[in-house]
Amino acid sequence: MNTEAFTTAAKAAGYTEFYERDLTNALGPEPHTHDFDARLLVTGGSIALTIDGTVTTYRAGDQCEVPRGTVHAEKVGPDGVRLMVAKRVG
Repeated sequence: MNTEAFTTAAKAAGYTEFYERDLTNALGPEPHTHDFDARLLVTGGSIALTIDGTVTTYRAGDQCEVPRGTVHAEKVGPDGVRLMVAKRVG
């Protein structure tokens, strides 16, 4: 999926905030939650998300959703990760 298709689909689903992130550190924060729904599109590198004890690795072209209040942890791949992020608040 490309960023244009991702943005179009996310807008149709009620997402209103969009931004890009470039993370190069090897570890993300400890398990945490957000007060918003997040939809992610990996545009480069990789990231592993742990939700409910299940680890899923996402690579360029993959997308996922993390609903608000979901406890999750992140581990950035060895080459970092570039993401297009969509947020839905409320």
